Amino acid sequence: MNFAKILVPLDGSILGEAALEPAVKVADGGIICLLRAAEAQTLPAADSPETQIAALREAQQYLKKISKSLADRGLNVEAKVWYGPPAAAIVAVACSEKVDLIVMATHGRSGLERLVLGSVTESVLRSAPVPILVVRPEGVPADVVVGATPAGADFRV
Repeated sequence: MNFAKILVPLDGSILGEAALEPAVKVADGGIICLLRAAEAQTLPAADSPETQIAALREAQQYLKKISKSLADRGLNVEAKVWYGPPAAAIVAVACSEKVDLIVMATHGRSGLERLVLGSVTESVLRSAPVPILVVRPEGVPADVVVGATPAGADFRV
């Protein structure tokens, strides 16, 4: 399958960057479109124009560094910075840039932490207009599905 444009949302973390290599592997000459959704504060009152500008500048610097490292490897790279909630920005960019695939990492949050912080990956999965390759970085625990039984299990009581 050929992907002309692959969207890779990044949050500035090493865990988020785990999506880069899988995206490179499937890009096969296509464009890798990096995205950083910038938000200064979660409280609207603390989100002044100055903090917004600082968040945008930090996001631009971050993507410039990542873009350069990929371009130095001969890859076609674009970088986009959007201001606002990450899940909404990812879906909006996927639509506006007409991407063929989204490759993103999951942080593996579960339980109360996921309930409180939300799950960007889950939100994108529910509303993205294109296929998504979700990468679980090494070291991030997988959720155990309760009730699952290995094939060929012995069911003696």
